[in-house]
Amino acid sequence: MNEYSIKIKEDDLPDKKGVKTILRVASLGHAAIVYVNGEYVGNKHGSHEMKSFVFKKPVKLKPGDNHISILGVLTGFPDSGSYMEKRFAGPRGASIKGLKSGERDLTENNHWGHLAGLEGEKKEVYTEQGSKKVKWVKNGERKPLTWYKTYFETPEGENTVAIRMNGMGKGLIWVNGIGIGRYWMSFLSPTGQPTQSEYHIPRTFMKKKEKNMLVIFEEEPGVKLEAIDFVLVNRDTICSFVEENYPASVKYWKRQGPNIVPRNKDMRLKSLIKCPPGKQIVSVEFASFGDPTGTCGNFTMGKCSASKSKEVVEKKCLGKSRCSIVVERETFEDKKCQDIVKTLAVQVKCEKKQGNEQKHKREDAEEEDDDEEEEEEKEKEREGNNQDLKDRVKRKQDR
Repeated sequence: MNEYSIKIKEDDLPDKKGVKTILRVASLGHAAIVYVNGEYVGNKHGSHEMKSFVFKKPVKLKPGDNHISILGVLTGFPDSGSYMEKRFAGPRGASIKGLKSGERDLTENNHWGHLAGLEGEKKEVYTEQGSKKVKWVKNGERKPLTWYKTYFETPEGENTVAIRMNGMGKGLIWVNGIGIGRYWMSFLSPTGQPTQSEYHIPRTFMKKKEKNMLVIFEEEPGVKLEAIDFVLVNRDTICSFVEENYPASVKYWKRQGPNIVPRNKDMRLKSLIKCPPGKQIVSVEFASFGDPTGTCGNFTMGKCSASKSKEVVEKKCLGKSRCSIVVERETFEDKKCQDIVKTLAVQVKCEKKQGNEQKHKREDAEEEDDDEEEEEEKEKEREGNNQDLKDRVKRKQDR
């Protein structure tokens, strides 16, 4: 927080109708929140392409002392690399325009004061103990830089829990004193949506029999707390979406000396589906080889779907922990719509395996062993590549 005290003479304030004093703050990023005489003026932030920005808004000044407060929000600093000491952020200049005496530069003046952090952070108001150090006002005005507190019960079941921050602006979230992340709902991507709206709350962070304390620090005004909700995420629905012209996975290739060669004899493109440990595929909820659209949980059949799509997938996958389907027209005996690039969209449901628990554990262990063997093979290849490189360097030095 940067604070500045400026004295304005009464005859220096504009007296013409329509003429206003303008506060201009230039910042190197990443965001800034501005107050004048304790009143909120506004906020601004940079973009992915250009982190620096200029905040410029009309302000109401009074004769005598005026106090300007700028909260510089600095996020996303690099933690490695060269010339880190030259990577600056935060306010770099401030001035006032519209005074009779002309523009007044506030940058090089020694009247600026600096304060790091927030009082709420220092008092740890996001913890049960720290929350007792301050007075909480019920249904208070939703001003910027406000702490909000409430309690909620742990959702039943075993599904993953997430909080959806609809209606909020920018801030931080704590559950039972543990931070679960920073949100920035007002910073929209080119699609017009925030890059993230749901934030995972591990069940280990929540209490089974008591209510959980939720604390939110919100930087922006006018938020809609009532729009926040909790969602249960179903991790047992597995999807795959593969076009027939996709290249084979990079896992299918390996380096052999100076060349890149196929790892397997079978290099055909495949759709791979794998359930969580201890679970198996119990139903195929959607399968279409053709021109399906949509996303996982919301697939829609197109006009060129192969009639045997679901039959083929069920034959390959039902009752298994994982399966693969070759993405080719021959797989589905498909002769429709020859002039389009076709896609295989699959959605399956996984459930716990029933029956012999020891047998299922052995099956899961065998699958894990297969994965470990694949990783060991990759490691051997990397070691071989490193040795080849050393040999080439040695031969070059000998020459």
